Amino acid sequence: MVWIIEEESVEPPKSDRDIQMECITTDIINGLREEDQGVKLRDVRRISPRRFVHIGGEYAAGAASSDDNAERLVWREIDAAFENRVSTGAVININYIEPRKFLEDAEVIVIDRVRNVMQRHASVKINTVFNGEFVTGDKRANKSVGTGNYELFRASDLREWYEQHVIEPTLSRLEEFQERDSGWALSRILNLTVNVNKYNPLHAGCYINLPQEIKSKKAVINVHSVDNACFAWSVVAALHPVERHSERESSYRHYTTVLNLQGIEFPMILKQIKKFERLNDISINVYTIEGEKTPTVLPIQLTDLKREKHVNLLYVQDPRDNNVGHFAWIKNLSRLVSSQLSRHNGRKYFCDRCLHYFRSSEKLEAHGVDCREINNCAIRLPSEDDKWLSFKNHSRKERVPFVVYADLECTLEKTDADPTTSIYTSQHHRVFSVGYYVRCSYDDSLSAYRFRRDKDCVAWFVEELRRLAHDVKSILSGNVCMTELTRDEREIFHSATHCHICEKPFEPDDVRVRDHCHLTGRYRGPAHSNCNLNYTDSHYIPIIFHNLSGYDAHFIIKEIATAYEGHVDLLPITKEKYISFTKHVKDTAEKSDSRSDIKLRFIDSYKFLSSSLDKLASFLCRDKLKIVRSQFLQLSTENFDLLTRKGVFPYEYVDCVDKLEDTCLPPRESFYSSLTGDTVSESDYEHAANVWRRFSVRTLGEYSDLYLKTDVLLLADVFENFRDSCIASYGLDPAYYYTLPGFTWDAMLKHTRVNFELLTDIDMVMFIERGIRGGLSQCSGRYARANNKYMQSYDSSKPSSYLMYFDVNNLYGWAMCEPLPYAEFRWVEDVSNFDFSAIASDSPTGYILEVDLEYPQNIHDAHADLPFCPTRDKPPGKRQDKLLATLYDKKRYVIHYRNLQQCTRHGIRVTKIHRVLQFTQSTWLRTYIELNTKFRTLAKNDFEKNLYKLMNNAVFGKTMENVRNHVDVKLLTKWKGRCNAEALISKPNFHSRSVFSENLIAVELRKLEVKFYKPIYVGMCILDISKVCLYEFHHEYMSPLYGDMCRIMYTDTDSLIYHIECEDVYENVKRDIVRFDTSDYAIDNEYGITLENKKVPGLMKDENNGAIMTEFVGLRAKMYALRVDDVCETKLK
Repeated sequence: MVWIIEEESVEPPKSDRDIQMECITTDIINGLREEDQGVKLRDVRRISPRRFVHIGGEYAAGAASSDDNAERLVWREIDAAFENRVSTGAVININYIEPRKFLEDAEVIVIDRVRNVMQRHASVKINTVFNGEFVTGDKRANKSVGTGNYELFRASDLREWYEQHVIEPTLSRLEEFQERDSGWALSRILNLTVNVNKYNPLHAGCYINLPQEIKSKKAVINVHSVDNACFAWSVVAALHPVERHSERESSYRHYTTVLNLQGIEFPMILKQIKKFERLNDISINVYTIEGEKTPTVLPIQLTDLKREKHVNLLYVQDPRDNNVGHFAWIKNLSRLVSSQLSRHNGRKYFCDRCLHYFRSSEKLEAHGVDCREINNCAIRLPSEDDKWLSFKNHSRKERVPFVVYADLECTLEKTDADPTTSIYTSQHHRVFSVGYYVRCSYDDSLSAYRFRRDKDCVAWFVEELRRLAHDVKSILSGNVCMTELTRDEREIFHSATHCHICEKPFEPDDVRVRDHCHLTGRYRGPAHSNCNLNYTDSHYIPIIFHNLSGYDAHFIIKEIATAYEGHVDLLPITKEKYISFTKHVKDTAEKSDSRSDIKLRFIDSYKFLSSSLDKLASFLCRDKLKIVRSQFLQLSTENFDLLTRKGVFPYEYVDCVDKLEDTCLPPRESFYSSLTGDTVSESDYEHAANVWRRFSVRTLGEYSDLYLKTDVLLLADVFENFRDSCIASYGLDPAYYYTLPGFTWDAMLKHTRVNFELLTDIDMVMFIERGIRGGLSQCSGRYARANNKYMQSYDSSKPSSYLMYFDVNNLYGWAMCEPLPYAEFRWVEDVSNFDFSAIASDSPTGYILEVDLEYPQNIHDAHADLPFCPTRDKPPGKRQDKLLATLYDKKRYVIHYRNLQQCTRHGIRVTKIHRVLQFTQSTWLRTYIELNTKFRTLAKNDFEKNLYKLMNNAVFGKTMENVRNHVDVKLLTKWKGRCNAEALISKPNFHSRSVFSENLIAVELRKLEVKFYKPIYVGMCILDISKVCLYEFHHEYMSPLYGDMCRIMYTDTDSLIYHIECEDVYENVKRDIVRFDTSDYAIDNEYGITLENKKVPGLMKDENNGAIMTEFVGLRAKMYALRVDDVCETKLK
């Protein structure tokens, strides 16, 4: 049984469901866990610190005694690289259950280890990661909560560092992690990982000559100092500029007479600049030069608060030593960076944060309000020549000629058992076999399966891929002549009006050519000459694993990076998880074009098909398993079905390769999995035994070979069928893409033929960013119990009441069918006379406004359950921003015109219009949404239904993609060097690293420049318009219908849980059925409600489908419990 236990002593609930619900309810009513949800924040009270939530009965007994920390905490060295310059260790938890106590008692061990490291290295960058097992509902997963990197020196106070930069941030972030929309709750503390990196601080001193391209701009004053105080001389030059000989040290008063340098040491390091700012009441921005071919000036450290005295400095690295640099004063930032952004030579006023320019100081000042609030890096926008986005990937309509499907098997070697426990702390996974299947799309004789089982199998696999790359290059270099056209083909060619590639008409002056496949000679159709030239075969070979990102990548990346020459491109999620990685195979490029080399692109089929391989295979009928059948031609139907049924393998039993020599199937208990906490079922074990007998398996190794081959071939069949479906439905091959969202985005562009205008005005971009707020999730009521005639416990002496759980059908799908912006963005000049109330919802011109709003006191009570215009802000006592629905007045609120019309109809007043952004809009996305909705209605199984739903939802996700969260990850094999480990760890934008081996690490860097090349205005409008639907249902239907007799208990983006006092709520549903989807009610339901409006977007659906909800308890957003027909259900989302 699962229950909620807090830090304070709480008696565990009894097994009876009524007592369990009563216990949780009593906690809430007695204020055991009083927590503000952001609703009606007029009367804010100070909230007591939140206690941690632990889930799991095994931790109910309370904390262990603290007599001897050594028996409860164990230090382990985990990883190291580059002769221990980079190292990772961990404090392993044995029996602590409370995070603060664990962290406090780990302090002595951590500080002792760090002190040992500091004896070898004078300075380090260090961060910690709290690892725990978390649960949500019936799911368990290991999650991490990390701290930022902190610079430590031998003189640093380690105790202060640990308490202020480890304990408090970890506890705070753990609390925020459990409170946010994740819904995960801590179940078990695993360890505290400590990552230590030798660090040579970037320091500046003496004199370095500026690069010629910087000198020529005459924008930087480089004082020729003879000491290590170039920083100080640069600041003095800025504060006391001179007309002549500005580069001479003698032209200025000595810096010690001008500046307060108490506690500042030279040569200056970036870490000291904040201290210098405080001492001298000055603000300083530091910029650097990035890129060798095209040097670009970018900020590496921006001040938190711009003061009256402000200085911009350029940090230039010494080409002879990566860790030595030089400061110079940027006298004219505009002149220094203007060529990066514009060829216009007129006067420009530059923002020193985002590095964009404005035509007047007034516009720059207005821009700075938003830029200082939401931005801390350089921003790059499309140029006027590059601002249109439409479908251009026409070559992706042809199948990728070669695809590889692969899988691997591992032994799970147990590490040494912990001396204080009887369990193993971890398992070491070692690959013992790899299998792959090459699929050729045009010649099946080139398709083949190969595998290898030994300790060198990964190296063999990587070498096989290199060989394949060279074979493919030879094939692509050939050019099969076009087969002779038939008479009909010639007539169609001459009469054709459109290009078969771009599908645009032929103009009178266009050169028309015959396009053909260079691999087969097959004539494909008439084409524009340029289209034909760009319609080339792919030089990428997709290498497809199922769950590459989560598991297999770790075993491949080291070998693929180091086995042979050719750089590796990463598409990272983090330094440890990759969406994809691509190996460029050297010596496969044309001499004239290095970009034409063959590339091995590793992708994850799970990013397209997010179900287990067994489940995906179960959706395919026997005649769809063509690849499996081609490799087992002699099998009977019975044996074929036996082979393709879900199999089992004793992974944890095989803890060494010697066990692969077993000559009989291990007993059923050997198939135990610690992930499930159980062994396989009797039927699954009998199936494994049957396979062993029928296929004459002699050893467990042979059983593993068969298991591996079947998995690889099933993956190939699953993904090939997926490719077939996508090509038939959308005319695109998903094998060209990294993920399903990327695929559906291109499919949408192709289908709708929309031509987006990307924003080239930085103020428009930040204006839209401020309007993106996400979905509202809040717990408005703590407890409610229903009492009505449909309940067995109905008490007629008390008022009749109902608990109803309503959910909007496909809310975002509904919003995506509404008019949305796509082009012709401009600021409305006369906003004082702008009448937003007269604009039709389907007007060809739409608007987003920035307004001040007054929330009149007289409507507070009516709106208390669901206030309009939620804002993203920090609740009292919290660090994490949340979307809060409040009754406060709003200042500079960015809102879609339809939402503004709605809230003003209900009494909110607009006191000022600051800005209005105008655009062209239409229902351009509707046809694509309806196409996938149609495919979904024709779906033959749950997977296909979910797939087409994801095809719609992922489009919305792409419009909301937060490019500010993108990271840069580098694979590094050397310590020394300008772009290697030592240099990157020393950079101010260094985030973290991961060790693969002694000579291979991945370093994650924060981006110094962010590129906005997506139509984010679409996502912002979808979010706002979706709120129109939800707010309309409550304020224009439920509230007028029930008045004070209806109260919202809980809200979550597209759902509402109500407590309603009335005689029969189902009579109202029946009367107003045009508002509801009742298609999932029982045909013979006792309310006499007809089954109508199946899956109609935007309509409300009863989540309980007529079942009676009797009780509700709400703890906070994403955590609540409800009882339906006397069955208690807990939601931990």
